Amino acid sequence: MDANKKAVLDLRIRKTMDHLQQNGMSAVYLESRQQVLPWLQQAIPDGASVAHGGSMTLAECGVVDWLRQEPRLRYLDRDQPGLTREERTERMRQALLSDVYLSSVNALTENGELFNVDGNGNRVAALLYGPRRVILVVGVNKIVSDLKEAEVRVKKIACPANTVRLGCPTYCREKGECAAFLSGNPTLTSGCGKNSICNDFVIMKNQSVPGRITVVLVDEELGY
Repeated sequence: MDANKKAVLDLRIRKTMDHLQQNGMSAVYLESRQQVLPWLQQAIPDGASVAHGGSMTLAECGVVDWLRQEPRLRYLDRDQPGLTREERTERMRQALLSDVYLSSVNALTENGELFNVDGNGNRVAALLYGPRRVILVVGVNKIVSDLKEAEVRVKKIACPANTVRLGCPTYCREKGECAAFLSGNPTLTSGCGKNSICNDFVIMKNQSVPGRITVVLVDEELGY
């Protein structure tokens, strides 16, 4: 990256981290995805139960593969081969009482706000309440100026990419952006009905339990 652009990005990262801390969340900076696993290995205590939401960021950092091979942790693997639909749902329910919940975010504002959109609600439910500790691994590509830009990012980047990944028959999968933008009002729902992955919009601005949430900012483009 050009040195001048990198200097501006560094200022945005610092601003975002400062505001996260003011909002009762811990903020950690890592230079690369290669540092994520060593950091998690130190941060998660032996014997902890660990779960996670669907996250390309975690997959790209090797977190899911590591959890499946880590004997000192109790991994609640919702995607374990051979699970029935009911068993998978039960694992997702158990995740709400895990010691450590891992995820990413759809967007992170420079004001230290977390913006997430869910289809089933299990991921945002765990971020809000239940797990004793939440660790969010976030690429710097997800930093946005404000909540308005956060929603635009979700509708034009995150959701279209995720519907392709999941094979959802939605407008955004076919056209590359949410149908709401056709009306000029990005706050409208897309009308995808049962196929929609945009059902639960959650904004987290402050934490009543200081430090329960840790945002690990990675100086790379990660996830959608």
